[in-house]
Order: sequence, then structure tokens, then C-alpha cells
Amino acid sequence: MARILIVDDSPSQLLGIQRIVEKLGHQSITAEDGAAGVEVAKRELPDMVLMDVVMPNLNGFQATRSLSREETTKHIPVILVTTKDQDPDRMWGMRQGARAYLTKPFSEDELAEVIDRVFKSLDTPPGAA
Repeated sequence: MARILIVDDSPSQLLGIQRIVEKLGHQSITAEDGAAGVEVAKRELPDMVLMDVVMPNLNGFQATRSLSREETTKHIPVILVTTKDQDPDRMWGMRQGARAYLTKPFSEDELAEVIDRVFKSLDTPPGAA
């Protein structure tokens, strides 16, 4: 079981993603904007972050860049989960340090596949250490 931080400013999106993550057998932690997400990630050191992009205070691109450059959090894979579906957005998100990019709306199976793919790509999957 992995601990996954979900960062989204929409309560309904947060709850929906949280339900899927927990149904997959993972523990969820939540934050309601990018700034809070960075703070929670630094404090909790989750196994993965599912990050929205369009949020107040610190957007998901900025939060992803912050996490990917911080020594204590750069090992945590970030998946951007967003309505921003243009190729330049996708490329920019990956340049900020995201490991994957999932466009809303998505199915439960699509989210499960992306989470599984990213975990499989890690040198040390969660729970293996």
C-alpha cells in the first residue's frame, strides 16, 4: 500500500480521486491548493503526488517544479491530473518534473493504469524498502 497525496482545489474532484485511490488499496492524504500540497509533501513524504494544475496560491506546475527541485521531495513522483489538455501544457508539465500527465475527465481504470505505470518505473517501488 502506497501513501498518495492528492492536491486539488475542487472538493468534488478531491473526493472522487480519493475514493479511487483508496479503492485501489492505497492510503490518501489531501491538500486543497499547490502551496498546501508542497507543505504536506515536505512534511508527510508520500510515495506519490496526484497534482491538479489550475489552483489558487501556487498552481500545479509551480508546485511540481518546487517538489522536483527540493532535495527532500525530488524522489516523489508527481502525476499531473488536470483539465489542461493542450500539448504545450503537457510538455510544460513534464518539464517541471512530472512523471505522467492525465487529463480530466478520466476513468477509474485510466487513473489506476497511470499510478501503476509510474510506480513500476521507480527504482524502489513503495513498500519495497
